[in-house]
Amino acid sequence: MSIIKNHRKLIIILFVVVFLAFLISLGSRDKPIPVQLHTIQIGLVESTVANTRAGTVKACRRAKLSPAIGGQVAILAIKEGEKVEKNQLLMELWNDDLKAQVDLAKREYQATKQSAIEACLMADETQRNASRIAALWEEKLTTEEKADKAKTNAQAGKAACSAAHSRAEVSQNRIAVTMASLERTRLRAPFAGSIAEINGEIGEYVTPSPPGIVTPPAIDIVDTSCLYILAPIDEVDAPTILEGMEARITLDAFDNQNFLGAVRRVAPYVFEIEKQARTVDIEAVFMDPNQYKQLLPGYSADLEIILDTRFDVVRVPTEALIKGNKVLIYDEDDEILHKREIEIGLSNWQFTEVLKGLKANDKIALSIDRKGIVDGAYVSPEKQK
Repeated sequence: MSIIKNHRKLIIILFVVVFLAFLISLGSRDKPIPVQLHTIQIGLVESTVANTRAGTVKACRRAKLSPAIGGQVAILAIKEGEKVEKNQLLMELWNDDLKAQVDLAKREYQATKQSAIEACLMADETQRNASRIAALWEEKLTTEEKADKAKTNAQAGKAACSAAHSRAEVSQNRIAVTMASLERTRLRAPFAGSIAEINGEIGEYVTPSPPGIVTPPAIDIVDTSCLYILAPIDEVDAPTILEGMEARITLDAFDNQNFLGAVRRVAPYVFEIEKQARTVDIEAVFMDPNQYKQLLPGYSADLEIILDTRFDVVRVPTEALIKGNKVLIYDEDDEILHKREIEIGLSNWQFTEVLKGLKANDKIALSIDRKGIVDGAYVSPEKQK
């Protein structure tokens, strides 16, 4: 009986010792470091490049117009913001002198045209007279001298008719010349669009820009029916970009909205705006024209060009990668982080494809820049992303 009692005491003492040892171990263990974890999932990974500086929404057609000659504004047929049609008159300078020259040229043409008609009628008459005298000469009813003279007069009349027609043509061409000079005083819309800006009022003088000197245009017209994005890409990324590649367009004016686009042009030169940051201009068009009806030229824009895509692959947040393509994987049994090297594929700023080393539902540390988050750290998970 005493043996049984002693055995029970021994078991109780052993239990107490183990329990005390457990309490001591808990007390001596470091306090866990809070860590943010991410559960590995299957998803989409893209390889992309983006612009280094803000891009700009551009109009496919924009013209800054100035008159071909200087002068005083006589007619201003439009106002800012107005929509105009192709060849519509926008502005006209004082041109009464040129209009008078056009009227004079038209009257001269009418006069020379009538003179040509008169000369040709006279030529017809001399030709008929020469024919009659020639018939008389054949019958020996007139002299040879009269026959020769009639023939000469007929030829002279024909030449006078031709010369009169040439003078009429010259007068007609002079009308075209004076009309061209008159048209130089008028500004017409080269295409249908909207008037963005007007620099000049009725009565003011406007002049064309002298060579090498930039002056404000008289009228700025923009065709907003076609827009595209112009964005600078780092020279290092430019060789990977080809015409036709898909792109995502985002604008500061439209938060959380992506526009689908495509690369339409890669500039054939490097832009040296900064010696240490050389770029290549990329143009991208909107895939759906209805998307940009509310956009305006001049908006800032960002361009993300999709180089390659992987579907349904194991992916890891790029921010979780440690130098050397390693991650800190979380062991749920001992609550310890363990460094693990992985093999990666496509990558962008958001996700990186994992070829080897991780599988779905593994948990890795996101907050790798937090103090104490290293290989072997004892951690306490925070709310997962």
